[in-house]
Amino acid sequence: MSEAKNVLGESLAPCCTDPMTGYFRTGTCDTGAGDFGAHVVCAQVTEEFLEFTKMRGNDLSTPQPGFGFPGLKPGDRWCLCAARWQEAVDAGVAPPVVLAATHVTALEFVSHRELELHAIDKKD
Repeated sequence: MSEAKNVLGESLAPCCTDPMTGYFRTGTCDTGAGDFGAHVVCAQVTEEFLEFTKMRGNDLSTPQPGFGFPGLKPGDRWCLCAARWQEAVDAGVAPPVVLAATHVTALEFVSHRELELHAIDKKD
């Protein structure tokens, strides 16, 4: 298996381990078979985004203990579905992203330019 790459063409950095994120719950936004939502955008969620995604039917702020999900609060980092992040961009509520921790697969759904515009780890 080859090493996962980020949108910068480098090794994929961890997104968050508290709470533990990622489709595989490894702390990285890695993806693979079965990840139909492409949970590949490492974002630092905001209150605005959490309200937006809740209105879209995906409540990320309410704890779901049965699934080991603590619920997110503003400032938490989480691997978001690329398509949902793009919806948030279109609605003007996209949370900031961590490019080093965003999987290269995100570029199949969102533009590199859009990710850069929302990056909190910009490279000058």
